[in-house]
Amino acid sequence: MLLSIVIPVFNEADSLLELHSALTAGIEGCYELGVSDYEIWFISDGSTDRSENVIREIIETDKNVQLISFRRNFGKATALQAGFKYAEGDIIITMDSDLQDDPLEMRDMILKLQEGYDMVSGWKQDRQDPLEKRLPSKLFNKVTATASGIKLHDFNCGFKAYRKEVVKSIDVYGELHRYIPILAHRKGFRIAEIPVTNHKRKYGKTKYGVERYLRGMFDALTTAFLSKFYDRPMHFFGRVGLALLVVGIIICVVLTVEWFMGAPISTRPLLTLGILCIILGVQSIATGFLEDLIVDATWRRRENVGHIKEVITHAGIANPAATPPASGDDASN
Repeated sequence: MLLSIVIPVFNEADSLLELHSALTAGIEGCYELGVSDYEIWFISDGSTDRSENVIREIIETDKNVQLISFRRNFGKATALQAGFKYAEGDIIITMDSDLQDDPLEMRDMILKLQEGYDMVSGWKQDRQDPLEKRLPSKLFNKVTATASGIKLHDFNCGFKAYRKEVVKSIDVYGELHRYIPILAHRKGFRIAEIPVTNHKRKYGKTKYGVERYLRGMFDALTTAFLSKFYDRPMHFFGRVGLALLVVGIIICVVLTVEWFMGAPISTRPLLTLGILCIILGVQSIATGFLEDLIVDATWRRRENVGHIKEVITHAGIANPAATPPASGDDASN
């Protein structure tokens, strides 16, 4: 079993050598669980300090360490997506580069995966961060758990373990790294959560400011929409359009009756509102039709086979990710 460790890095030069030593110790504890080899992917997300130089020095002493370097800072989600693309391990573990995660706990995550789960998320029960970070995080996790129906305590913990098919089946961009459990759950993967240690930051300072909460709010709306209406957008736009259309028709019918009874309606704001509701309702329903056409035209290319657990034929059990059907005709023959 190959183990891949994906670590986004942004200006953490002081912690990288110590992190590598801790990773080596943590990986040794995983060999008895079936891990035969490992690879470590550092993704330098536009670091401007000595981080890349330190990683290059580590590569000279450890053939299992590899570096992906970005031209500028694109964000944690983009860094993770790059790591997911290049990682080849049967199990992929992600963690932060600030030494707040404990690599010795990778063993516990792999054990949890071996219970039959597809993804294991860390839960920082005793979080070693300032109060101004802990309180918004608790509110975020509570709202996200309620909205998504996924009962996790810590969605944003960077310390997670995945089976390979999970990371190859999801796309992470924008600020969606906070919602990876939701993206995985939407694909039908089983998710578990275990408590993990959260050490105090030893070097530097956090790279996230207040603006991340605003970005996170918008991405929460995006994730909520995609989770419910990803493959059936008409169910959203149709409901909105139908409601507006009904309201607009009722208003116009009432005003028409009043007009037949001799009441003037041409100067009444209610007439404008009724016509506006009808126009917006028709546009919303038309948007739903267009979105459904897009889904129908791109479904096979976008959806891939990540939601399929296995394919059983007379030849045996095949890996669906390795041999997907090339077309609808092939799939039916």
